[in-house]
Amino acid sequence: MTNEERIRAAWQGRISGCLLGKPVEMISMREGPEGLHNFLEKSGSLPLRDYVNYMDHELLRGANKRCCSGMMDKAEADDDITYLVLALMMMEQYGLDLTTDDVARSWINLLPVGATFTAERDSYIKLIEKSNTAYQFGGPRSFNFDEINDGEYNDWIGAQIRIDMYGWVLPGKPKLAAELARRDAVLSHRSCAVDASAYIAALCALVPVSASREEAVMSALELIDKESKAYAAVEIGIKYKNQPASNLHNFYGDMSPVHSLNNLAVVVWAFLSFQDSFDEAIGETICSGWDTDCTGATVGGLIGLDKGSIPALWTDPWQGRVNTSIAGVGEMALDGLVNRTTALVDKFSLVEDLE
Repeated sequence: MTNEERIRAAWQGRISGCLLGKPVEMISMREGPEGLHNFLEKSGSLPLRDYVNYMDHELLRGANKRCCSGMMDKAEADDDITYLVLALMMMEQYGLDLTTDDVARSWINLLPVGATFTAERDSYIKLIEKSNTAYQFGGPRSFNFDEINDGEYNDWIGAQIRIDMYGWVLPGKPKLAAELARRDAVLSHRSCAVDASAYIAALCALVPVSASREEAVMSALELIDKESKAYAAVEIGIKYKNQPASNLHNFYGDMSPVHSLNNLAVVVWAFLSFQDSFDEAIGETICSGWDTDCTGATVGGLIGLDKGSIPALWTDPWQGRVNTSIAGVGEMALDGLVNRTTALVDKFSLVEDLE
């Protein structure tokens, strides 16, 4: 398959997986796997092999409601997509020299604080408090990033959903992709969340050049410390391959539904367990619970990289229209995003991976 075909499918898969999980995100978080299952069953959405059917629920409203079957005409704005577009813009501007300062300034200049949540919002507020106007436009930094990422949510999933682009544009260069992901992640996160981000970026870089999904999953583990909790989360996902997702819930218990570790395990589990059907893969990802739009997006993007095509069932409803929360950008066209991303793949094609 061509680079353009692979990148188009990655965009389509990530957006479609996000849109599938978006209507039930809050239901999953607030009511747990049982509440999620009850809603999907009562709305006639099971088995989940198409977009969620709408049914009145106090936690399903606004943009999330417009992602239900028969109710969408575009991909609604979501942080899983907004951060992907922002990473594309940063790679276009800074290339492989991207630094954490570049990410910080991009947030200040391009990302509305209302589009950030948990660790990102906490770090954004601290960033505004501790920086000055000179820093915003390239001046010196008068603070340490440890002051910015020191928060109660810094091991949650936020950084993990920001970094796919680094792997997409660097196929076969997992070390470089992981390094860029770490530079991005440390603005808001620490420890296992940074490792989880590096892992996903490396996996995105490895999928296009690996003989199998299993090979990519195992090879990406070489990019994180064996003592990391993220390493263990990947192993849990591998261990329960082809087994019920309830095993993951039994292992992680009452961990926050937006933690990096349980959701990383879901991504690995789903990517390995459902290799014959995109519909089944993202459907079962969402049914597994926790942070449904985030895991659906990551799994969808990975499958797009692997397969090079996404069924029209998932792409036709949003018509190639992609909404973002980035200041001054708004709605974008899928074709343009694909062309810009493919151009970066070509630009970096002769770059060697890190030692």
